[in-house]
Amino acid sequence: FPAENINTDQIIPARFLKRIDRTGWGDQLFIDLQPPEIFGLPDARERRILIAGPNFGSGSSREHAVWAIRDFGFQVLIAPAFADIFKENSLKNGLLTIELEPAAYDRVLKAWRQSPDEPMTVDLVRQRIEFADQEIPFTVNSFSRTCLLEGLDELGYILRHHGQIAAFEEARGR
Repeated sequence: FPAENINTDQIIPARFLKRIDRTGWGDQLFIDLQPPEIFGLPDARERRILIAGPNFGSGSSREHAVWAIRDFGFQVLIAPAFADIFKENSLKNGLLTIELEPAAYDRVLKAWRQSPDEPMTVDLVRQRIEFADQEIPFTVNSFSRTCLLEGLDELGYILRHHGQIAAFEEARGR
């Protein structure tokens, strides 16, 4: 879905934002757009990678947009650029955002258009996209990478160090 400047209201319109739970949003994803690049595919909800356009996720900072993308089934977004707050919300909510340089993005998009049924793999450990006999490197900051690989959010990451935190507090007399 390589359209430019897709904002959070296009991802999940504000009229649906009447609850705060993280599930049940997938049916409203892009409801006003119905992009054929996504909804024209018979197995759309089985695909895990969305190739998005530049400045994806601009607009308000609502986490609901990330929840809708995740609930639809996507686990990875690839684009040449994401809105900063959207990217942070994505990573904090377990959605991998991969920013590629324009030339690498163009290679991925072109290869996908030529072979849309070819399997694409995102290897977060090696930080590589594998598709159509190509390997395209990407980088994710080490904290986000660790959290994504271990299925943790920020609080979960901190709580896994509970013993060390308790020992530190005990040593300080708290």
